[in-house]
Amino acid sequence: MVSPVFIRPALAILVTTAIICIVIAISRNGSNHPAPVQSVFQQLPQNIDIALKQARFSEIKDGSVVWELVAEKVEYDKSGEIAHLAGGIRMNFVKNSSRGAIKVTADNGEYQGNRKIIKLRGKVHVLTEEGASFETDSIDYMAAASQFKTAGMVVFRDEKLTLNAIGMQMGVKEQQARFLKLVDATVAGTSLHGAK
Repeated sequence: MVSPVFIRPALAILVTTAIICIVIAISRNGSNHPAPVQSVFQQLPQNIDIALKQARFSEIKDGSVVWELVAEKVEYDKSGEIAHLAGGIRMNFVKNSSRGAIKVTADNGEYQGNRKIIKLRGKVHVLTEEGASFETDSIDYMAAASQFKTAGMVVFRDEKLTLNAIGMQMGVKEQQARFLKLVDATVAGTSLHGAK
């Protein structure tokens, strides 16, 4: 028969050995994997503070949504004033009292929250509910004036009209476009070139 004097020290040695083995196993397995927070920060460019996937922005006036913008990828710069939008942008304007909805798509862009300006770049396509559309490489939306502006080339299409122009302004509420310089237009098969 084993003396109780030897059982207590033997149990203490066994428990201590088990704890040491567990600590060694945890430290070996834990040291092989870097902390995920460090790897995320190492991947971000130096001027970017936050990166998000599937971000939504919207403007609300008088309790109603005016527009909603969805971007696949958004990066905020360190100042927090500019959101860089990428990976496909969809912007939808709701129907107002006088005109139908507007759908806008673009490859990438920039949202300046403090100035309420959205700059859309790369294959910008705007389509109204009435069927009018235009395409350009670059356009800015000024939320304060509810207006689109571009100084670039625009191809405008309506039911009977195709128009190529340089520079355009279009108000969202009334959906009337003003072209700054007309290059050429085709009206139901009749072509007009070089008009100013």
